[in-house]
Amino acid sequence: MSKVGIIGVGQSKFVRAYPGSIREMVFESFKEAMGDAKMKEKDIDATIVCSAPEYDKQRSPSGVFAEYLGLNPQPTFYAESLCSSSTTGLRLAYSLVKSGLHDAVMVLGFQKMSEISAAESQERMGRGADIQWEAPFGTMMPAYYAMFARGHMAKYGTTPDDLALVRLKASKYAVFNDRAMIRKELTMDAFTAPNPLGNILSSPLRVGDCCSNADGSSCLIVASEKKAKEFSEKPVWIKGLGSASASVNMAGREVFYSLPAATEAARQAYAMAGMKPDDIDVAEVHDCFTIAEVLAYESLGFAKPGEGPALIRAKETYKEGKIPVNVDGGLLSKGHPIGATGGSQVRTIVLQLRGEAGDMQVKDPSIGLVHNVGGVGLYANVTILGRE
Repeated sequence: MSKVGIIGVGQSKFVRAYPGSIREMVFESFKEAMGDAKMKEKDIDATIVCSAPEYDKQRSPSGVFAEYLGLNPQPTFYAESLCSSSTTGLRLAYSLVKSGLHDAVMVLGFQKMSEISAAESQERMGRGADIQWEAPFGTMMPAYYAMFARGHMAKYGTTPDDLALVRLKASKYAVFNDRAMIRKELTMDAFTAPNPLGNILSSPLRVGDCCSNADGSSCLIVASEKKAKEFSEKPVWIKGLGSASASVNMAGREVFYSLPAATEAARQAYAMAGMKPDDIDVAEVHDCFTIAEVLAYESLGFAKPGEGPALIRAKETYKEGKIPVNVDGGLLSKGHPIGATGGSQVRTIVLQLRGEAGDMQVKDPSIGLVHNVGGVGLYANVTILGRE
């Protein structure tokens, strides 16, 4: 059967408050991806728009973007799975192309989180939990991930300093990423109060252990093998896709030191690709909190359960290490515009596999992986990409 490839990638700069409209913000990533793929609007058969709609003031943004970007009368669709929305969109685009229904599908991810206040944003994040059984009690994302940090610490002896090492790595590489929101390299001193990053937010997580809300957009163009070879000199092929879910209620979770949905999504992706963890040359993982990156190491098989902290201590997830992870700064430094995050991760891996990542470039990677999680492990998508 024919392959499916990614032939165009784009991303706006992630910022705290984008000054223009959502149309203009999405156009930035659209323009880059279209130029990358050397395509015209007529070459796009369909568009999938991805965001978490509770943050959007515009109802049905798909129609707004299709009109503004010149993509009528092609069909537009909408995909949502919280923070993993744009890799869910990628999975759907792959399916539409693989089925033969379309030859080229665009995946647009966006979020303009600054349109609402920080308090409103936290309240909406809380409503990502069950609004009958959990959200009314004031659940917030930092508190949820703090539960998992405490669980990992209790079972494996992980320390707050282990978590801080994840943020230090992110800050080191964000300096080289012109699309990142926070481009300042940190030292361990940053995690010592009265430095603001050292203040406890939800014990044991400090402010520096948490990513920031952001405004931004991402764009991916997915194409059939024939179309990819027609337009692109360096298509990157989708080798494996995995997707899974977990109980939305924490009462339904068996453990609080791992995210089983991510483990299952990884199993599916490796099986589809016919690969194993040792085959991955570079990875982007969903580090919404420092503990989330440690959990990702273990979910993806880069480390055994409980041994994720040892991986970061030994700098094996640095650019020169055994398995480079988030060498674009990750969510911790880039920022986290919910619907755009997964597309940004995919863009980074595509650039890495093409050898176009500049100062962030890993030495000669041929296989890359994207791990994108929605909610507190409620949804998980794992995507494996390859040069051949």
